[in-house]
Parts: sequence; structure tokens; C-alpha cells
Amino acid sequence: MKHLVTPGQVVELAFADGAYLGADALPGTAIAAVERRYLRPVVGERLYERLVEGAYADFAAEYLAPAVALRVRLAMQPRLELRTGQCGVVAAEPEGGAPPSEEQTRRLARELRAEARALMRRAAEYLDAHAADFPEYDPRENILKRCRIDGGLVQVG
Repeated sequence: MKHLVTPGQVVELAFADGAYLGADALPGTAIAAVERRYLRPVVGERLYERLVEGAYADFAAEYLAPAVALRVRLAMQPRLELRTGQCGVVAAEPEGGAPPSEEQTRRLARELRAEARALMRRAAEYLDAHAADFPEYDPRENILKRCRIDGGLVQVG
């Protein structure tokens, strides 16, 4: 299965805060789920297929990959904090640090979510401004043109 980003790119773009994380910790299924939920509804099926084939590589790298990588981090963060062993699920033991508080974890998730949302809007605005360069893009398929949430308010239209 092809994806817009690789696990290595996700680590580079979204986990570049000094902590080590191997790309093998990020399964392709997480990337596929994020692309399905957050990318395809914005760019549409036809453009998505062209993007994963390698078309528009500069646009994908500059505008889409960072947003997808942050969403993958958001999806994976809770799983990275837990381990499954013979005794079931246990919290991962931090090396050289203390586990974060619930408030710190929520704040991080909120900040990552806001950044990913802003980056995806930036990509959608670029697509709209350069629609002639992307013949597969149909602005009517872009969910951000129909519904979005700003400051807790749902805006339709």
C-alpha cells in the first residue's frame, strides 16, 4: 500500500523534538488511517491517487507531508506511551525523565492538533489558489469548504 509519507518522514517531521523514535514504531496502518481521515477529504480521491504515485512531489513535501505527519503523531502518541506484554498493557517506563501529567499531555495534543489543522488549511488554500496546476483537484470535494471548526464553533458553508 502506497502512502504520501513514510514512517521515516513522519519521525523527521513530527517527532523532531530531540527524542529518539525509530521509524519501525510507526505502522503503515496508522499512516493509512490518517490519510483516509484527514487528507483524502480535503484533496479528493483523484488527486490523492496522483500524489501517492509521486505526482506534485514539491507540493506534497512542502504542504501536505507536515500536516499528515503531525496527525500520525497525534494518532500514535497514546500507543507510544503504553506497552503490551505478557501481563497485558502497561505504561512505558521513561528513561531519564518523568511521565507527563494529564494536563501536559492534553496541552501537547491540543497544540499538535491546531498546528496540523492550520497546515492542512494552508495546503487547501494553496490548492484553491493554484487549481489550474492540479487538474485532478475538485474544490467541491474539499471538506474544508463545507465544514470546519474554529474556536469550538462548527461553521458550515
